[in-house]
Amino acid sequence: MNSEKTYFFDKPANVKRLMNVFYACCAILVVLDFVINRYTYHSWENLWAFYPMYGFVGCVVLVVIAKWMRTFLMRDEDYYDREEQRRLDESVSNSMTGEEDHHVGH
Repeated sequence: MNSEKTYFFDKPANVKRLMNVFYACCAILVVLDFVINRYTYHSWENLWAFYPMYGFVGCVVLVVIAKWMRTFLMRDEDYYDREEQRRLDESVSNSMTGEEDHHVGH
């Protein structure tokens, strides 16, 4: 007997059904774009597929900025392990020399 629990998205048929629902929603929204009168503030909002393109460009810009920020924000995989080990080593050496750790909260 298989002891692993199967989840909804483990079955490819369920993923395909969900994707079909998303495609249907997209198609309905495209049709509604031609039917519903939108009140716009700028003339470029009247362009066909303006909001999907605006959203796509916004997401691409976010990804590009995130990749750029990764260069200076990313740490090594064992960064926190090394920091914890350094603190443990200091604690052990301080206890051997009789010094107390006065760095509360660090």
